[in-house]
Amino acid sequence: MNTGKIQYAIQMPTFILKFSGDVRLTLCNELSTAIHKALNTQPFTSILVDLTEAISLDSTTLGLLAKLSILSQQQLGIFPTIVSTNPDISHLLDSMGFNQVFNLVHTQQPCPECLNDLPAQPLSEATVKARVLEAHQILMGLNEENRQSFHSLVEYLQDQTPHN
Repeated sequence: MNTGKIQYAIQMPTFILKFSGDVRLTLCNELSTAIHKALNTQPFTSILVDLTEAISLDSTTLGLLAKLSILSQQQLGIFPTIVSTNPDISHLLDSMGFNQVFNLVHTQQPCPECLNDLPAQPLSEATVKARVLEAHQILMGLNEENRQSFHSLVEYLQDQTPHN
């Protein structure tokens, strides 16, 4: 299995994320932190997500990408762009309704050489559950098929979350 990796670059006015390999929930905390930090500290006019080297993305990762789009539209008034040349990844994005919240490009784009790995974040079980729940709630909001697909999982995760 090809372990996943997420890198980033800031080339003003563009924020770039590059996903490689098998990107799963183990990177969800780093991704969520990077999204919030980028959107709250820089006046970006474009966001590019490069998936050309991604082999697979799990639903938590997809939910966080949807979150990136929703927040960038709300806070910056822009639609991010996703670049995917892998037919399987492109099909997954289309089936999840990403064409409604991203500009999807299916041709290779030049990627800057200055990408850095996202800094590691502590990953507690509670943090993972919270990120998975949030990501799937966002996916459910994209379309009816996603709502039906993830409804049971979201209910289960909500039941597992302690209430204060």
